[in-house]
Amino acid sequence: MALSAELARKETLDKDLEKFVSVEEAAGVLSRGLVAPGLALLFIALAAAATSVYVVGQPGAVVIIAAAAIGGYMALNIGANDVANNVSAAVGARALTLGSALVMAAIFETAGALIAGGDVVETISKGIIDPALVADANTFVRLMLGALISSALWVNLATWIGAPVSTTHSVVGGVLGAGVAAAGMASVDWSVMGAIAASWVISPLAGGAIAALFLFFIKSTIIYQDDKLTAARRWVPVLIAIMAGSFAAYLASKGLGRIVKLDGLTLAALGLGSTALFWVVSHRYVAWQSRGMENRNQSLRKLFRLPLVISAALLSFAHGANDVANAVGPLAAIVSAAQGGGVEARVGIPLWVMLIGALGISIGLILFGPKLIRMVGEQITKLNPMRAFCVALSAALTVIVASALGMPVSSTHIAVGAVFGVGFFREWYTANSPRRRAYLERKMARRRAEREASAGAIADVLADEADLDNGPSPPISRDEITRRNLVRRAHVRTIVAAWVTTVPASALLAVGAFHLIGLVF
Repeated sequence: MALSAELARKETLDKDLEKFVSVEEAAGVLSRGLVAPGLALLFIALAAAATSVYVVGQPGAVVIIAAAAIGGYMALNIGANDVANNVSAAVGARALTLGSALVMAAIFETAGALIAGGDVVETISKGIIDPALVADANTFVRLMLGALISSALWVNLATWIGAPVSTTHSVVGGVLGAGVAAAGMASVDWSVMGAIAASWVISPLAGGAIAALFLFFIKSTIIYQDDKLTAARRWVPVLIAIMAGSFAAYLASKGLGRIVKLDGLTLAALGLGSTALFWVVSHRYVAWQSRGMENRNQSLRKLFRLPLVISAALLSFAHGANDVANAVGPLAAIVSAAQGGGVEARVGIPLWVMLIGALGISIGLILFGPKLIRMVGEQITKLNPMRAFCVALSAALTVIVASALGMPVSSTHIAVGAVFGVGFFREWYTANSPRRRAYLERKMARRRAEREASAGAIADVLADEADLDNGPSPPISRDEITRRNLVRRAHVRTIVAAWVTTVPASALLAVGAFHLIGLVF
């Protein structure tokens, strides 16, 4: 009896210990999910605390400190959402690991913001509101605070649902809504808003079309050639040179505004000169890299891997130079107005304001960026180095052409549209290429043979497969067509819906934020 009682106590003790272990494991899982939000809140608090050192005792100190915290929150959201588009293709193509992509993007985003971020920004984003119609500096501060809060909230929501959106359009929507609340509908330049609305359609279509054209070129001139390596030695240097020339012109025109100002002719000469120089360099690189390679597609992917990594770094640098203004522009305007600078269309950016934007973007990318990096790079459609290279090249070329034409386009829409273009082109090419169709039919036949094979039916199944290879294709069911889709329609619908609703949603949030701020300040 004593022995059985002792065993019963041990079993009870074991069960209790197992329960404690399970509770500890559950607590550990939950706590890991709170680390990123906790660090984000810490950054926001540090941004406010650091700002107080600069503005304590000055006019409007309380408003500026609050604006710094909100600006830090906006920068975190830009890093979580917008930056993912620069490196997602390289991650999806396995040219970069997720960790190395995060580190590289954070470094180049910060460098772009601090080196070439510009020392002056437009306070009324894209000129959609006439600053002369804003009543006074206090109303202007409420306007910019409302725009900053609403755009940050919307980008945060978009990140949560897994939709990459344009932070520029979010700020535009915030300024629009708060501007209407502050100065009425007559203050809005609706022609500018019409151009922005048109970019919703133009940006992704242009990015997708250019990416699809480059992918078609690569397939036709390299992949489906009998001697792939000879074709690669001829054409890969040309593609790398076009990329280098495009980025040279792109960085000079959009990313290096603080350092040097160049006219259109100089930019064109710089782009062409860079193209010629990098053709010589890449010609030697491809010839060296391709030595001893086999005549297979896997060899071609190795040739595109390094150029793809470089393009991701350059895209991150240019993005940091351009889009840091979305976080610090309204903050700089609030600082200027609160300290007695009045309502101005353009203001300078203090260094401490730029630091909040640059560090916030990098921290937001590291803490929250992996979700959208995986979604854009892996879940919309399958990418390899060649397809991802087309995405990066399309993003650079489309922005350059749009800038030359004076069209307000979104780099986010272009990059994601390029991913869509690559995926939909692959679907079309798969359905219409006789070579691809024959390959898929043989693959389906082999799968049916594996499912139906048995000891007594192998010969019949193999005969069916031979008939399939030599005869007409059997009809394909609707379910099979859906299964073959190379682009996930659910992601397309979610992203397009988020794009369309970005400006109106941000505007409505800004109206509410403007009136709520009026109750506080």
